[in-house]
Amino acid sequence: MGLHLSQIDEADELLTNDPLALLIGMVLDQQIPLERAFAAPYELTRRLGRGLDADELAGFDPDKLGALFSQQPALHRFPGSMAKRVQALCRIVVDTYDGDAARVWTTAADGKELLKQVSALPGFGVQKAKIFVALLGKQLGVTPPGWQEACAPFGEESSFRSVADITSPETRIKVRDFKKAMKAAAKA
Repeated sequence: MGLHLSQIDEADELLTNDPLALLIGMVLDQQIPLERAFAAPYELTRRLGRGLDADELAGFDPDKLGALFSQQPALHRFPGSMAKRVQALCRIVVDTYDGDAARVWTTAADGKELLKQVSALPGFGVQKAKIFVALLGKQLGVTPPGWQEACAPFGEESSFRSVADITSPETRIKVRDFKKAMKAAAKA
């Protein structure tokens, strides 16, 4: 089973098979449609002309990386600040995880540690970190002891709360409907 977040086959395949692409997509998933955020890592590989490499991106000239993000169509609504955030993410992957993005989750002994490691990444607040832990557990089989408790309520089975629950165009609609209902309830 592969991820279905961008709704573009090649981009979803990259997200499924490249942990750095998945982390970058999650970082970019704010203030733009989720499909666009999760398609951006694939588009970045196209602009680079090669696969994603944490060491390369961490050491990239910041102005040149910002230009890659700003090239039309921009990879994000805020390309400059998001290029900086992605570069900071890559620096942590290099410095803390030896350049291997998957080690963010493969080195965690339990759900609590996993949540702590994800929360320490740039652009991952508490809620986003919980959603990412839920995505790892529900769709990629990353289930250290206590993972569901650590990411509650996003780890609940058969829920449609977040990107962790998107497995098809139909479930994407259910997640969007849930979010709309939550916003409406908050306004009421």
